[in-house]
Amino acid sequence: MKETLHKRLEELYPDMVSLRRELHKHPELSFEEVRTPALIAAFYEDLGMDVRTEVGGRGVVATLNGHHPGKTVALRADFDALPIHDQKDVPYKSTIPGVMHACGHDGHTSTLLYLAQALYEQRDTLEGTVVFIHQFAEELAPGGAKPMIEDGCLDGVDVLFGTHLWSGFPTGTIAYKSDELMAAADSFEIVIKGKGGHGGIPHEAIDSIVIASQLVGSLQQIVSRAIDPAKTAVLSVGSFHAGAANNVISETATLTGTVRTFDMDVREDIVKRMERMIKSACEAVGAEYSFTYKRGYPPVVNHETETKLLADAAENVEDVTEAIETEALMVGEDVSYYLQEVPGTFFLTGARSEEINAVYPHHHPMFDIDERAMLIAAKTLGDVTLKYLEVSKETVIER
Repeated sequence: MKETLHKRLEELYPDMVSLRRELHKHPELSFEEVRTPALIAAFYEDLGMDVRTEVGGRGVVATLNGHHPGKTVALRADFDALPIHDQKDVPYKSTIPGVMHACGHDGHTSTLLYLAQALYEQRDTLEGTVVFIHQFAEELAPGGAKPMIEDGCLDGVDVLFGTHLWSGFPTGTIAYKSDELMAAADSFEIVIKGKGGHGGIPHEAIDSIVIASQLVGSLQQIVSRAIDPAKTAVLSVGSFHAGAANNVISETATLTGTVRTFDMDVREDIVKRMERMIKSACEAVGAEYSFTYKRGYPPVVNHETETKLLADAAENVEDVTEAIETEALMVGEDVSYYLQEVPGTFFLTGARSEEINAVYPHHHPMFDIDERAMLIAAKTLGDVTLKYLEVSKETVIER
């Protein structure tokens, strides 16, 4: 069945590329997806598969029941885009100003759809069930994963696999990792309220810009001096907004940023230390403040048995030049919610190519992927699905 699946995926590859480019031209922001989920649902309906729409909001879930009984495998892909203006000079450039697929979700969607078609065409020999989860709003917390789970997308599912097309690795690479793969991704906003005044009479004002500037440096000491060096954490201030004129002391200054952690005790310790640091800085000079900390997605934690199964499957895909264990990444992904509910693994499929200038990082206005990576991702996801269904038929996978 594996050889037949690979051959069919290779035949479908031109269609896979065509659909990915169509999606790239018509991106939709998180929680605003209309055209994309309708296209996905129509694809499955044309195949004749069972499909649910508006799952958890805008999600789509299709189910493929094999001819023979067996376990149930879920495969997940996301389909939202980002508020970034596409600067590439390509025929499939985004047609929506200020919106583009800068993270590969168009490729994820096309990959999963044509893998579904190839598996559907072999349903008479399939032993088990495959659930195809197409998720909305991965890019913007609270995300689409939780509401889709609450709406039953994992009901009856035994295991989940997913992949991210990744510009950090060259095409042909499959990167995997047991345990923690991606970090918890939180955000914060600090608003300092001082007392506005004339730039030439600073003693009559309370300078919010000075307080905020000191905080930018002080906050870095939390990770460098208060957190165990053996436990990874990142605290980054991403924006600083204050003032409008050169001779006016601004009454308010606003800082926003992100905190990335793997350990939940470290996460909570950072929040408490931030609050104390902000409070003391403001009290020292008579300023006021507001501090908003939003907990984002939890860490992506892969399961060991399923990760090993994936690694074994990847090593036998002819287009994979290397299957490697990667280090943990300080990016976030709400695939974490699925992996809290069922065993599984999330891996990276290399999609970087200097030949076609697909070398830019994710969330960059010049971002692109080597589309050959979609075929590799489809074969790898397909193979681990078949491998799991085969192994689970013979023995109970220890968890």
